[in-house]
Amino acid sequence: MFSVPLSLLKQTQSKVVNIVSENGYLLEMKGVNKSFPGVKALQNVNFQLKKGEIHALLGENGAGKSTLIKVLGGIYIAESGEIYINGEKKNIDGVLAAREAGISIVHQELVLVPYMTVAENIFLGREPGTKLSVNRAKMSADAQKLLDTYEMNIDADSLVEHLTIAQRQMVEIVKAISFESNILVLDEPTSSISDKEINFLFNTMRNLTKQGVGIIYISHKMSELAEICDRVTVMRDGLTVGTKVVKETTTDELIAMMVGRELTNYYTRDFTESTEVVLKCDHISDGKMVKDVSFELRKGEILGFAGLVGAGRSETMKAVFGLTPGSKGEVTVKGQRIQIHSPIDALKHGIALVPESRKDEGLYAVQSVRFNSTIEVLDEFIHNLKVDGKKEEAITQKYIDMMATKTPSQEQQIGNLSGGNQQKVMIGRWLATNPEILILDEPTRGVDVGAKAEIYARMNELAKNGMSIIMISSELPEIINMSDRVYVMYEGNVTGVLDHKDVTQESIMQKAALSEV
Repeated sequence: MFSVPLSLLKQTQSKVVNIVSENGYLLEMKGVNKSFPGVKALQNVNFQLKKGEIHALLGENGAGKSTLIKVLGGIYIAESGEIYINGEKKNIDGVLAAREAGISIVHQELVLVPYMTVAENIFLGREPGTKLSVNRAKMSADAQKLLDTYEMNIDADSLVEHLTIAQRQMVEIVKAISFESNILVLDEPTSSISDKEINFLFNTMRNLTKQGVGIIYISHKMSELAEICDRVTVMRDGLTVGTKVVKETTTDELIAMMVGRELTNYYTRDFTESTEVVLKCDHISDGKMVKDVSFELRKGEILGFAGLVGAGRSETMKAVFGLTPGSKGEVTVKGQRIQIHSPIDALKHGIALVPESRKDEGLYAVQSVRFNSTIEVLDEFIHNLKVDGKKEEAITQKYIDMMATKTPSQEQQIGNLSGGNQQKVMIGRWLATNPEILILDEPTRGVDVGAKAEIYARMNELAKNGMSIIMISSELPEIINMSDRVYVMYEGNVTGVLDHKDVTQESIMQKAALSEV
């Protein structure tokens, strides 16, 4: 076996240590530029990550955060710029090159294969065994050991399609950790997991940093920064605005850096005292997660639905909207009892639903903004197989303007837009159906503070004009500040109803974390 003389090895180790200690960075990205048709996504961006630190990357949707991370991960190739790891220049020209450089990324939009098992997803492309066969028993055992090590109550042999979004998120994180990378990127990792899972994730992150791993943390939840992050870099319009030590800055300062101005009236809400009931649901159940849910929605109000992950909030609205075959219960719209067997029935009665996961439940990623904006209202501009292009364009532009969506053109592929702008298109799509009742499931998931404020203002305006809105949200500040009333759920049942005057984080959590119903 080839061996290296001890003296030479010590010299080599000393040189590496000197390189790292000289600049203090595990990762340096210098002068990175990347453009897309009509968009300069990154303009001379600089970013540094220290060994053993958790470094937040903030910015509005479209600021360039995801593009920068995709350059680091080899998904995009930068037009210019340099990347150094431990002081050594790296040519990251593909995903494999990034992985070999010790970089793992958990993207905001999950990329697990739904029809494969958890174990198969974790070891995809590196399955144990020979060239001719996979040792499935070992793969399953190794995956289960990983899951158990991180105290996840997930069966390695379960199909991913049977997992909740929160469980899929945790599988993605375990998969990234399994590569034993030196640089770990987490893009909105807490957007769909419970408080218990968030605490576990944060503990896991702290343990990784003790081992010298550097973590880049992307999140729109400002409250998480002080709890978990050491430094924060802010981006805006493809530029690096600045880097701050978290303990030496404030939320207001960071928001001003992100949006280029002080953001006033973050939550815009004119509360209503309406008594006119437009939707009444009695004893809704789906035979699975939803056991017995009854609620009333009033004209012009925003009705919040709160609860922990797995409480059955999304499943309740899917049952009401006709997405769950075999659901039971009574639905009454404006005093008339109706039958909803499919979303088509719901739309006929003026009910629209913006789903929780835009990627899995409605986004046509390879299609244009115009296609995604008008797919639910084809009959408004297609007659006798003739397409009224001007009418289609007018509908699209109306909701681009209404939602303040940032896109180079209507023909832009929606998959190339930021997550926040994709969400705006999704909301606009369902507003185009002119609903009287709008169900919004996690409407600001993965959306930056500026876009959130715009969505809140739009929701408030719609409610003032008489639209009735149901909002499911895992963000308690959103529920507290935007809801006229709040229904709280626990394990498929309603455990209480709170008026906005009485809503607090404590009052919600008391009803959301019951030991029994």
